[in-house]
Amino acid sequence: MDLEQLKYPIGQFLMPEIFNEQQSKIWIAEIEQLPKQIKSATENLSEDELNQTYRPSGWTLRQVVHHIPDSHMNAYIRFKQAITEDLPIIRPYFEERWAETEEAKNGDIQMSIALLASLHQRWVAFLKTLKIEDYQRKYIHPAHGKEHTLANMLGMYAWHGKHHLAHIKNTISKT
Repeated sequence: MDLEQLKYPIGQFLMPEIFNEQQSKIWIAEIEQLPKQIKSATENLSEDELNQTYRPSGWTLRQVVHHIPDSHMNAYIRFKQAITEDLPIIRPYFEERWAETEEAKNGDIQMSIALLASLHQRWVAFLKTLKIEDYQRKYIHPAHGKEHTLANMLGMYAWHGKHHLAHIKNTISKT
């Protein structure tokens, strides 16, 4: 695999031209299934396997597992802000720095898997209450300087989970 395939094993996210209720249900189901998939993919990993990187100069699998709930926690908050506020400016975070904290580099992945399961249970419960028109609500990401619809972000975060799950599975399949 070349570096691009290692970095984006399922390709980059592309928003479909049509977003409808069926698409939202597919993405919500993918978000709902992710914690079990991450748990299953990591349950028998050794410390050595957790400390492997998925690509040269990439994060370790341990950092990837800790990154997913960090990222999705921010997403959940951004979704709630977009629903409860008019065009909020969200607060970005430095995911690379979060991945370098001690618990992300060395901590037990079970705490992040448990957090992911609880977070996704709550996030999915919230998402299932939204009407299709709610997904047209937006927030502003100041680092990008543009507005993002919740429809686009729903797809992005469904993709994000599958993207990192592929990092884990592809790295393990090489050992």
